[in-house]
Amino acid sequence: MQVVDPVSGILKGKGGQVWSISPSATVYEALELMADKEVGALLVMEGDQIAGILSEREYARKIMLMGRSSKETHVIEIMAEAMIVSPNCSVDEAMRMMTRNRVRHLPVVDGGKVAGMISIGDLVKWVITSHEKTIEQLQSYIASGA
Repeated sequence: MQVVDPVSGILKGKGGQVWSISPSATVYEALELMADKEVGALLVMEGDQIAGILSEREYARKIMLMGRSSKETHVIEIMAEAMIVSPNCSVDEAMRMMTRNRVRHLPVVDGGKVAGMISIGDLVKWVITSHEKTIEQLQSYIASGA
């Protein structure tokens, strides 16, 4: 069962708050911000432009496993390329994109401006809720004797 709802619906529910950091910041500063805001990823921004994305995954693979120092390494050295979607992108397409590219966060960009960020958890929650609503509607239809 496809979920063709646009990701803009997810942003309406969760809000468009996006936490970001400069490419010149240290990875340690980024980790402090992620911990403080209880998020798993930050957009890396140069002014109004997305330069990349930094997630816990980059930290684990490019700092921890490589024996580097998070206090001496700058975000620009380990950030990943940010894949973006528009607010009109369907939930299914966003999930396919995340799965195909093995990413867990997608910035939502509307007219060149960051509108928010969605995570794989946001998408899964939306799909489950959508399926539950469909099941309720079908049960109601069957119970009505139609």
